[in-house]
Amino acid sequence: MYPNPALSAGQLALIAVVAVLALAVWLTGVYVAAREPRHRGSGAEVPSLPRHPAEAEDQGRKAALSRP
Repeated sequence: MYPNPALSAGQLALIAVVAVLALAVWLTGVYVAAREPRHRGSGAEVPSLPRHPAEAEDQGRKAALSRP
């Protein structure tokens, strides 16, 4: 004889809870990815970083060499 293949009520509830939690996590991820980025006050507060660190070093060297 084969065992009864039916799942218990607790197992079915656990499957439902895991499915709902996974859906909630997925929807939260979609919401966070789709929202607009936060705007900061003025651009003067945050210094801009150079696009390439090597360019910043070259500019620093040029400025140091040009000083008398």
